[in-house]
Order: sequence, then C-alpha cells, then structure tokens
Amino acid sequence: MVMAMAAAPSTAQVATAGPAPIEGAPAVTIERIKVHAPSIEGNLEGEAADRDVLVVLPPGYAKERKRRYPVVYALHGYSIGAEQWAGEIHLQTAAQNGFARGVKEMILVLPDSRTVHNGSMYSRSETTGDFETFISRDLVAYVDGHYRTIARRESRGLAGHSMGGYGTSRIGMKHADMFGALYMMSPCCLSARPAGQMDAAAMAQLEAVRTPADSAALPFFLRAQLATAAAWSPNPKNPPLYLDLPVKNGEVRSDVLARWAANAPLAFVDQYVSDLRRYRAIAIDVGDRDGLKDDARTLHEVLDRYGIANSFEIYEGDHTSRVAWRFQDQLLPFFSRNLDFETAK
Repeated sequence: MVMAMAAAPSTAQVATAGPAPIEGAPAVTIERIKVHAPSIEGNLEGEAADRDVLVVLPPGYAKERKRRYPVVYALHGYSIGAEQWAGEIHLQTAAQNGFARGVKEMILVLPDSRTVHNGSMYSRSETTGDFETFISRDLVAYVDGHYRTIARRESRGLAGHSMGGYGTSRIGMKHADMFGALYMMSPCCLSARPAGQMDAAAMAQLEAVRTPADSAALPFFLRAQLATAAAWSPNPKNPPLYLDLPVKNGEVRSDVLARWAANAPLAFVDQYVSDLRRYRAIAIDVGDRDGLKDDARTLHEVLDRYGIANSFEIYEGDHTSRVAWRFQDQLLPFFSRNLDFETAK
C-alpha cells in the first residue's frame, strides 16, 4: 500500500489514563472561544474559518489584573480535535497539578484544526485552507489582542502530539520569528515513505468518495490518505475533492509522492538551520513502543549534527499511553524553564 505519512498511529480517539489531581491545587479557568481565521477563508473543501479554541487561564489570571503571561500553543493529533486532545492529556488536572508543583503560570491555547478528512496537517493548501498561517499568525494575533500576554516570540511556546508534533516541527522551522521554544511529542510524518501498490479494494473505496463528507465512512488509514492528499497534493482543477491521490488507475504517481515528500520535515530541515538556532530550547520525546521513534531519533540526530541544542527522550510507553503524564511532568516544566516571563525589556 501507499503509506500515508499522516497515518502513523492506527487508532483514533483513545481513552488515556491520567494523573490524580493534587488536593488543594489552585483552579485554572478553561474558556471555549471561536477565532476567525482569514487564512482559512475560501478553501475548496468548505472548512469553517471560525475555529474552536480552548484557552486555559492560570490560577492568578483573574486576580492579578496587570500581570501578563507567556503562551503555549498546543496542537492536537490526527483524527481528533481540541476537545478530544484536552481529554487525552487530562488538560485541567495536568495544568492544575503542574502549577501546584511550581510550574510558572502561563496561558495554554489549544486550537481545533480538525477537517472533514480528520486532519489539516497544519499545512498550507487551497483545498483545506492555510492552517499553517492560522496557527502561526491569525491565532497568535487574536490571543495577543484579547488576553494579557507577553507578546513576543521569546514568551511563546509551540508544542503538539503526533500530527501536532508534525505541525510543531513544520511551523517551528518556518516561523521561528513567532516562537521561542518547541516541544514535539511523538511527532508523526517526519519522513517521506516508500510507495508500494495499493490494493484494488482500497482504491475502489477512495474512488467512491464523491463529497468530502463521504470520507467519514472510510477506515482510519484510507481517511488519512485523503487528509494527506488534501493538505499536500491539492488540485483546484480536480473536483469534487480537489486533491490528487498517489495512485491512479492502479499506478503509483511519482509526481504526487514527490509533493508529499516535499512536506516531510526531514526533507526540508537543512533549509531552516539558521531559524532553528534562534530557539532557546527544543525537545522531542517518543515512546519506546511507538513506531514513530526512529524518525524522531533521526530528527534529533540532524539537530545534533548542526550543533542545535535539543533534548531527546525515548520513554516507556506507546503512542498515547503516557501522554497526560508527559504533558504534566515534562512539557509544562520545559516551557516554565525556557520561556521568557519578564514583561519589560
């Protein structure tokens, strides 16, 4: 089969275990808002330009009216949205526990980038819309304009899990003027994948899709093929889905695979070395039973080769089993150490 780079995990929404709440931990406030994204307007797939966003305000936000805060933007994975991502990482408990344990107070922002094919890949596409710019520009501008943030790159962090880890690597490399630290959790889709022959039954299922909404009936892997194609091989002249698939009439299309490969961070990282040097800190982690660990290690080795400071950890776990604890015990303290909390320069 042609391997969709978006489809490394084989499951969608999963129930994850999480840490027990710390008794007496100060409460955070979670706001559910809509953010308009000019960058997503007019997309061919009909994705809404008004995006759901969760904003976690730290315990002191309502009391200390003049205090400003760093912001961490946390990106969800493929097949889920912001609400499901919040559930997987046990967001409220993890945030409250982190602050109770001494993590410096910061704002957390979880944007929803789910699409009709279950994932935007945080990429730029006429078909899905420009989710890369939504995250790196539109969303940042909205949050800085509506909350008491420290509005400079040194006080912004970018993080994500799986597809969100891919988004963190992609956006982090291309928009180093906007963020000061990066944390990639089990990033998917870092490298181009070899092509084989897609079986006839799978092709028939894809070719039977007549509208974007029809993809909801597809198995996980095939739906991920459509999401990948919509993000990385859009085609405005190919309705009704406005995308090119990597197989046509039983033949692998090398031109489409080349377009997919061009979106693999391990293929373009060398072009962004000077940008990556701007970051105060970069972290990558992945479970020892996660099929994504080899590519994650390779990215770490590339950064090391260029002398770009980064941390890399393979921990005991699979793709999702430890994600809530990693968010609480590793990700939040990482940004507490590496973002700039000073409001005056």
